[in-house]
Amino acid sequence: MASRVIEAEYKARLTDPDSVRAKLAGLAAAEVVTYHDAYFDDGARSLHAGDRELRLRTVRGSGSVRHLLTFKEAAVDLETGSKPEYETDIGGREVLEQILYRLGYRPSISFTKECENYRFMTNGRNVLATVVTVPEIDGTFLELETLVDADEDLDSALSDLRKSLSALGVSDDHLTTELYTDAVAESRGGEGH
Repeated sequence: MASRVIEAEYKARLTDPDSVRAKLAGLAAAEVVTYHDAYFDDGARSLHAGDRELRLRTVRGSGSVRHLLTFKEAAVDLETGSKPEYETDIGGREVLEQILYRLGYRPSISFTKECENYRFMTNGRNVLATVVTVPEIDGTFLELETLVDADEDLDSALSDLRKSLSALGVSDDHLTTELYTDAVAESRGGEGH
């Protein structure tokens, strides 16, 4: 059985994305990718109601394509929305969609994210900083995350991420727990999630 991994994460709505990009470029080269995300739920929407997520993601960038299946449990830190996560590469998206469909899960919402990923180390942690735009949502976002193995390390990881946010010029008033799924659904007039 896979061990429980928590995605310690902060999300911010950026007021000066170019300044943040310039600071990130000093830490790592940008990997420009497009994510196509589809979130699945059963007919009773029990995953959404339980703050859980079942996501099928296709990542396209620089001539490569990857498919990932992710399940996220309910948030363990409400201030940040950090969640335990189980994720794996899969071979074929279409086959997995059929498996999910036959298990009773249907796409509840899908959308595209344009992303610039920057991977770097801070305080001995692998950190992924992603500058995100979603065509259906106004604004530019920053996701800053690291994976931790246990609840006991979550506070320390979040503290390290806060220091990184500060170094990038992102203040507390820029932080958000807004979900892309909810914002996209709202932009579509309530469709989906």
